[in-house]
Amino acid sequence: MNIRKIVAIVFMGIAIVLGVLYYLSIQVPETFEGYFRREYYSQFGPLAISIELLVAGYYVFNKHSKANFSLALFGFTAILDPIFNLAGLFTSMVPIYAMVLFTVCALAALWLAFTNTFDLGKITLLGAIWGFILGNAIELFFNYL
Repeated sequence: MNIRKIVAIVFMGIAIVLGVLYYLSIQVPETFEGYFRREYYSQFGPLAISIELLVAGYYVFNKHSKANFSLALFGFTAILDPIFNLAGLFTSMVPIYAMVLFTVCALAALWLAFTNTFDLGKITLLGAIWGFILGNAIELFFNYL
C-alpha cells in the first residue's frame, strides 16, 4: 500500500473516531425553542471539522481532482479554530486533545495540499483563497451564529 493511501486511511480513521464522539455528545433540546438557540448549533462545529477531514481523506484515497482543495479547506478550518480561541474571539467547542490532533492533521493537510505531494493537481491561488474564505465562514458560522 502506498503512502497516499496510508495517509488517507489515517485521516479518515481520525475523522470517524472524533466524528462519532462529537455526534454522541450532541445534546438535543427539550423544547422547540431550543432548536433556534446558538448553543444548539455551536455543538455541530467540531462535527463539521471531522466531516471535512473525512471528505479530504476520501478524496486523497481515490485521487480525486479536488483533493488538494478539500485538504486546504480542512486545514484552514482546523487551524482557525485554535487561533480564534486563543485570540479570544470565541470559546471553542473542540476539546483540547482533539484541537491538538486537528492542528497536527491540519498542518499536514496544508503541507500536502500546497506542495502537491501526491500529484493530485496543483491548487490554484484562487482555490487557496476560496478555501481560506470558506474555512473562516465555517468557523464563524458555528461560533457566531
